[in-house]
Amino acid sequence: MKLVFCGLLAMMVVILAASCQNEQEIEFNRYYSGGSALYQQYCQNCHGKEGLGLQSLIPPLTDSTYLKNNKTKLACFVQKGLEGKITVNGRVFDDQMQGDDLSPIEIAKVLTYITNSFGNKLGTINLEQVQGDLKNCK
Repeated sequence: MKLVFCGLLAMMVVILAASCQNEQEIEFNRYYSGGSALYQQYCQNCHGKEGLGLQSLIPPLTDSTYLKNNKTKLACFVQKGLEGKITVNGRVFDDQMQGDDLSPIEIAKVLTYITNSFGNKLGTINLEQVQGDLKNCK
């Protein structure tokens, strides 16, 4: 009986340890899931459900290289908008993106979603990073 109890206890410890996420995973999941809802509300209408954009008018969000190269500017793009020529996936886009009145935490969440969806894997963009990036907006 004592052996069975010890075996069950050991099995429960293993199951609990395997099911626990570390703090980084919890933070990522919280930002990502919140960002998904924000993307649907604020971004999906233009960039599309799959982040493919709209032909030559709205750039896709599927180019990790563009997102990675502009990672510190993304918060500014969301808040202030973007105008002028940009090149994404070898295609030039020259239209205006309107900014959105999102809080810094909302920007962090939607950017975490975008930069980890549509084939992108750039990790968590947290509140502190967004706050720092927003200070450098031009």
